[in-house]
Amino acid sequence: MAEAIGRELARQGLDQVFGVVGSGNFHVTNALVGAGARFVATRHEAGAATMADAYARTTQRVAAVTVHQGCGLTNALTGLTEAAKSRTPLLALAADTAGWNVLSNFNIDQPAVLRGLGIHSETITSPRTAVQEAVRAFRRAAVDRRTVVLNLPLDVQEAEVPADALPPLAPPVLEAAVAGPRSVEQLADLLRSAARPVFIAGRGARLSGARDVLAELGELSGALLATSAVARGLFAGLEWSVDVSGGFATPMAADLISSADLVVSWGASLNVWTLRAGELLDPGATVVQVDEDPAAIGTHVRVDHGVVGDVRATAAAAVEDLRARPRTAPSWRTPQVRERIRAGLRWRDEPYSDTSTDELIDPRTLTAALDDILPGQRVVAPDGGNFNGYPAMFLDVPDASGFCLTLAFQSIGLGLSTAIGAGLASPGRVAVAGVGDGGFMMSHVELDTAVRVGVPLVVVVYNDHAYSAEVHHFGPAGHPLGIVEFPETDIAAIARGHGCEAVTVRTVEDLKAVRDWVDGPRRRPLVIDARITSFASWMIAHSFATERADDAGRDEPAH
Repeated sequence: MAEAIGRELARQGLDQVFGVVGSGNFHVTNALVGAGARFVATRHEAGAATMADAYARTTQRVAAVTVHQGCGLTNALTGLTEAAKSRTPLLALAADTAGWNVLSNFNIDQPAVLRGLGIHSETITSPRTAVQEAVRAFRRAAVDRRTVVLNLPLDVQEAEVPADALPPLAPPVLEAAVAGPRSVEQLADLLRSAARPVFIAGRGARLSGARDVLAELGELSGALLATSAVARGLFAGLEWSVDVSGGFATPMAADLISSADLVVSWGASLNVWTLRAGELLDPGATVVQVDEDPAAIGTHVRVDHGVVGDVRATAAAAVEDLRARPRTAPSWRTPQVRERIRAGLRWRDEPYSDTSTDELIDPRTLTAALDDILPGQRVVAPDGGNFNGYPAMFLDVPDASGFCLTLAFQSIGLGLSTAIGAGLASPGRVAVAGVGDGGFMMSHVELDTAVRVGVPLVVVVYNDHAYSAEVHHFGPAGHPLGIVEFPETDIAAIARGHGCEAVTVRTVEDLKAVRDWVDGPRRRPLVIDARITSFASWMIAHSFATERADDAGRDEPAH
């Protein structure tokens, strides 16, 4: 039965699998490989889940992670929870103990565990229905764009395929959900009359392929273009793009967005990060939220006009309405605003006092220099922590596929695997992981995976020998910090032990080794052990100052 499930999932289009193989998932994984899927063996299930998540986000196709029953699944849970919170189209193939074998060391109630984490799961129940149930799980991941765990009990896996087994399900018919004409008309009327409209495009805009139609609608309405963090790069290169809204926004972008009288969210949740706990929303601004999921509308902020529909289809309908009845109000796409955007678009152009010494480099200076050195065709994957804003804010990205942020669950330690998965999904690009020393020490085992699969990878380790978010959160109040500080670690030596090239960077001059790597064959990953000056980054300082603003009880970024 396991072989039949693997073959059919490959036939359905599942062609990329990450995982750690044990006895429980050996046969289904081999069947996938035998049917043409590419399998990447990782060193830990946590890395496998995150690589699959990043691969699926980057390609916008279902990827899979395969794990052993019980402990294999629990090892993957943080990555799976991140994927579920991000609505990543991911299928996890999890072996499960036979229903009768409650005394197995591997036995846990897998559906209950997953349900508690908000992860949808399905289970194959009999040899007759197993293939159809597996295909249904795959289709749910693909069509509903969500993370689904398929539990594969060993007794069903080991059974023969019966002659009366149900055939696979017929392919679904997919159509974009079009908003109602009245909703579109009201949206168009608001765009006609607003003096200072701003679009904030999120994950839903990226998934629907709405860049061009939103740019056209922006031209017709005079709107400025911004994105949420996870959609960064969607409007890269467009004249009226202010890049990211929220915590990563430059002062210019924050000022323009907060002065908008109409904010239209296109597939963005408008959460506490995207609007800086409401700071970027003028109290008098009209808020429109377009989303194909009715439950998403108004979840985080008050919404004056909710539109249920696919982002691209809804924007296209609004374009038609504005073409039929053009806007006559003056546009704020003026030469003066154009110049403000040009001058303030990038964080690296903001003045700052360089804290570098002969032994330590300012993380801003480091990242701006790397932005110049590293190839422009890149995919950037920031981890979480005090340093997070530097790779996210100082490294340019070429498009929406050039940025992959796995921080919906606020766990550190995912950035390295994110970069590997996104890099494998991005042939011709260099994957750039921005991680802290804490997150690196949690995950560096996957450097072995990067070496084996040959992904062009640069890992920038912002190394200050501490969990710096806690240092700068609790230190000013005089709390002892020994529990979040560590002895100096030779991260470059660790990287070389995994087969990577590595360099310790204390000054800009030390970055010559990075230039040499870029100019060379790039056969092995490069790890940069950057010894940085330590201070509270803007992101972390602002986060701690405003964390009480989230009525839902937002947690601080872990570590």
